[in-house]
Amino acid sequence: MKTITVRGVDLDLAKKLKQVASKEAKSVNQFVLEMLRQSVGMKKQKKFTRIYNDLDHLFGTWADAEFKAMNDKIMDEKKIDEELWKCKTC
Repeated sequence: MKTITVRGVDLDLAKKLKQVASKEAKSVNQFVLEMLRQSVGMKKQKKFTRIYNDLDHLFGTWADAEFKAMNDKIMDEKKIDEELWKCKTC
């Protein structure tokens, strides 16, 4: 395996590379290698893979107490008020 040194990487570029690599859960080295392969035609771009930027990163981050509090609120909303459903004209 060959080692290459890239000179002239300014702070802004280094920061952006680290940011994007982190977002993709990769090391900067791994990210840069993939970008180089892609730019010289050694790696096909995924055409049919969709990336969602939604709330998945929050999944599983609630503490037990937070989950219980939220679940209790939801269950309160699901209760049926019998008075509202009684027929007034029957």
